[in-house]
Amino acid sequence: MSYVEFEVPESLAESTYNSVEKARDTGSIRKGANEVTKAVERGNADLVVIAEDVDPPEIVMHLPALCNEKGIPYTFVPEKEELGLAAGLEVQTAAVAVEEPGSADNDVKDIASKTEEL
Repeated sequence: MSYVEFEVPESLAESTYNSVEKARDTGSIRKGANEVTKAVERGNADLVVIAEDVDPPEIVMHLPALCNEKGIPYTFVPEKEELGLAAGLEVQTAAVAVEEPGSADNDVKDIASKTEEL
């Protein structure tokens, strides 16, 4: 069940998964809806990534509004399982916040600019 109003282009989703992996390896990320919420509230996130297939969707429904309020770009990816793998977890995750992009800095900026266009 998806609550997203638009379809994320596959190429954007792939580059988002790759950017999360790069940021995980060379920077700093937060994993899970609670940790992401804290990072956004503190203004520490450069990009928030939300899985579309979270059930129940109420777990992450507050994140887009909170990101808008704080001026933090966000995007969606199709699968929480793939997002978990990109974040270095053996389990799925509903959301990830990139706090320090590391070598993914340009990628994160590119994704942020593309999400503004959607």
